[in-house]
Amino acid sequence: MKVDVLLGLQWGDEGKGKVVDVLTPHYDVVARFQGGPNAGHTLEFEGQKYVLRSIPSGIFQGDKINIIGNGVVLDPALFMEEAKALEASGHPLKERLRISKKAHLILPTHRMLDRAYETAKGKEKVGTTGKGIGPTYTDKVSRNGLRVGDILSNFEEKYAKAKARHEAILQSLDFEYDITDMEKTWFEGIEYIKQFHLVDSEHEINNLLKQGKAVLCEGAQGTMLDVDFGSYPFVTSSNTVCAGACTGLGVSPHAIGEVFGIIKAYCTRVGAGPFPTELFDDTGRKIRDRGHEYGAVTGRERRCGWIDLVALKYAIMINGVTKLIMMKSDVLDNFETVKACVAYKLKSGEIIDYFPFDVDEVVEPVYKELPGWNADLTKMTNESQFPKAFKDYIAFLEKELETPIKIVSVGPDREQTIERDNVV
Repeated sequence: MKVDVLLGLQWGDEGKGKVVDVLTPHYDVVARFQGGPNAGHTLEFEGQKYVLRSIPSGIFQGDKINIIGNGVVLDPALFMEEAKALEASGHPLKERLRISKKAHLILPTHRMLDRAYETAKGKEKVGTTGKGIGPTYTDKVSRNGLRVGDILSNFEEKYAKAKARHEAILQSLDFEYDITDMEKTWFEGIEYIKQFHLVDSEHEINNLLKQGKAVLCEGAQGTMLDVDFGSYPFVTSSNTVCAGACTGLGVSPHAIGEVFGIIKAYCTRVGAGPFPTELFDDTGRKIRDRGHEYGAVTGRERRCGWIDLVALKYAIMINGVTKLIMMKSDVLDNFETVKACVAYKLKSGEIIDYFPFDVDEVVEPVYKELPGWNADLTKMTNESQFPKAFKDYIAFLEKELETPIKIVSVGPDREQTIERDNVV
């Protein structure tokens, strides 16, 4: 069996949670391979809305194994809050979820460091969520981190040492804080985590593959936020690309099968950083309002713009995407025309069709304008019902991106997901 990977190709918030939930019936295992609790995956079905931050989106399917991999950073307090809410709604997590012992822990002082570093940057701040994710990955790379497996022995001593190290840094930054209440809840979360199956996820995944189980790997954020290939330094702290599934779960590259890349019919971004197709006019506000473009966890207003095919071609190349999944097509229902960025015009006047080393405010998008479809896609249940202009939009994207669009989402509900029959 192969491991299939599902990831976002833009700046995150593409709707990965819903797609994982829709695809899960085809798999036995759903595994999260990177990121932290800033990643809110929103799912809506049966009249209920759920926001997942650390827990894989396959948790709603009763017969599936869900794994939080070693590449994830976990905040015990936020995990406990998320998990207890799901348990209260009738989902028995302790039976369905396994947590890697090698996943790193976000400490209360990591959250303080995150805020202190952002404050120190002033106008140059990245726009993090303040969840402590960056400092946790920093400790991981500098070999100072604490992992889930550490809670099983002599943990208080390990924690005290890590906390003292962080407090010395915070003192040097002259940052005032009080983690008394946060720390109390955090240790409650540590005890709560002990009730779950704590596993060596690399062995777990590979043994499941040997047993013939089908595995779906779920990424967080998006390709353009990858720490290596994104719009650095305005990126997240982990590898959001397909290769991150190998390092974040312990599977070999030759075990990767299908790579599903998720896109929106337009584009959004949260926080600071370059965004070539961003719209600052009524069109941008209309997309934001129709698409309910606000962060699932933070509530932050998302920046909105037309789809960027230059960045998408780059993301498809980096990830080896085999099939595309287009979300929120219905958001563009009422536009007379829609646009797609097909190239960048540099300050020098040069026009390029590839993603350069640095993308900043001097990059001007070159657009192709297409007719809008002026139809209500949310009512449609089959590709045959799509208006011609929308079919033409899909065909245009497939030709430009040289990758088939397998699934089209026309609304937030699980049922508003149309699989295209002519795409193998």
